[in-house]
Amino acid sequence: MYHMKTVSVRDLRYDFKKVERLLSQGNELQITKRRKVIARLTPEPVERPPLPDFLARMRANYGDKVFEVSGADLISADREDRF
Repeated sequence: MYHMKTVSVRDLRYDFKKVERLLSQGNELQITKRRKVIARLTPEPVERPPLPDFLARMRANYGDKVFEVSGADLISADREDRF
């Protein structure tokens, strides 16, 4: 069951970072004064741009090439050469 978070008027005034953090997490808040709900705050919906298709971009640049030596093998060999 969904429970709305409550913050007091005092929290709004003196601890707004807490209120802002709760809103940024997507929580709806009830504002209370003397333990009575006087208002509700709802977060503004955030529209995030879609992520690019990195796999398609990589295939367009490199095709279906399979390298003989992996990156991990190259790093391991480089570390062995240093010590």
